[in-house]
Amino acid sequence: MLKLFDTHAHYNDSRFDEIGGAQKAIEESFASGVVGFINCGTNPESCLESIAIAEKYKNVYAAAGLHPEDAPDYAANIDETLDRICALLEHEKVVAVGEIGLDYHWDIAKPLQHEVFDRQLSIAGEKKMPVIVHDRDAHGKTLEMIKMHPDVMGVMHGYSGSAETAKEYVKMGWYIAFGGPLTYKNAEKVRDACRAVPLDRILLETDCPYLPPVPHRGEVNRSDYMFHSLSVMAPLLGVSEEECAEATLENTKRLFNISF
Repeated sequence: MLKLFDTHAHYNDSRFDEIGGAQKAIEESFASGVVGFINCGTNPESCLESIAIAEKYKNVYAAAGLHPEDAPDYAANIDETLDRICALLEHEKVVAVGEIGLDYHWDIAKPLQHEVFDRQLSIAGEKKMPVIVHDRDAHGKTLEMIKMHPDVMGVMHGYSGSAETAKEYVKMGWYIAFGGPLTYKNAEKVRDACRAVPLDRILLETDCPYLPPVPHRGEVNRSDYMFHSLSVMAPLLGVSEEECAEATLENTKRLFNISF
């Protein structure tokens, strides 16, 4: 059986209630060959929920960070909020600062986004931890800000930028993660970017319960649906599914300094 690791999940999301709960989806995913996942927080409360999930399962980890969409809710006490997140980074099951980044799709004050992202990149550098970066419609600014922190390493989650920009991240030693959108009919740009990423810098993810792959569009996404993304990723990279699965697993271990 192929073994896959989901580098980006949100099993604390209430949408899992629609399919019998997160525990059911997690256990069925494990039975299908998923060996673990990282549950990503987006604010102090969801970070605590992510840690609680990680504590329940072997080979399950958490990431703690303040997402750009959540930042406005904490703008009045941003120092205290980032201090709370810093404290959570000390937990033995927390392996990354995330989910952090920029989102220009929504009407969120850019100066606030920039400040929160920059400060969390600095925290990651101080803690010597990788980051999990969200970049929506802010490709140029995201790359610019990351370049200001050359000591920080991480993964571009749910990558939607160009192949050329992906190559820039790879040159910097970064990793690129792909999931369900690889399977979408009109996502040739995403597949082009995937082709541009070398086998030793690519990761698999779901962003579950969001962005389910074909043939599960419209459903609640879950970690075992990664196998559909793998079936598209492997031929794009010119390798077998077995080689691709093994490479993404090793890349996950290397970036997040975990073993399983």
